[in-house]
Amino acid sequence: MPGLIRGMARTAVVAGTATAVSNRVSRRQANRWAQQEVSQQPQYAAPQQYAAPQQYAAPPGYYEAPPAAPAAPSPAPTASGPGDDLTTQLQKLADLHARGILSDAEFAAAKARLLGA
Repeated sequence: MPGLIRGMARTAVVAGTATAVSNRVSRRQANRWAQQEVSQQPQYAAPQQYAAPQQYAAPPGYYEAPPAAPAAPSPAPTASGPGDDLTTQLQKLADLHARGILSDAEFAAAKARLLGA
């Protein structure tokens, strides 16, 4: 029995010593890394008293603006002005359709409205 207690005590002392040494090494290494990090940071000069505030851009990938919403299709022009004749209005509709602002169905509906059909 005394040999068993002595073996357990020796194991406890060895394990405690190993833990203490390991913790000390970890702390020392963390302190070294912290010192290296501080020494690598650039030193900034004090800003002038009346200097304009600086604008900082967000790092890449930090915030990306959502894609722009497609423009709402403008209503088909009507024959209200004396200078706007039917041909000019149809050309404007065709241009909007060619640029992709008006879909095929919207283009057909506006054209039918202009032609009175």
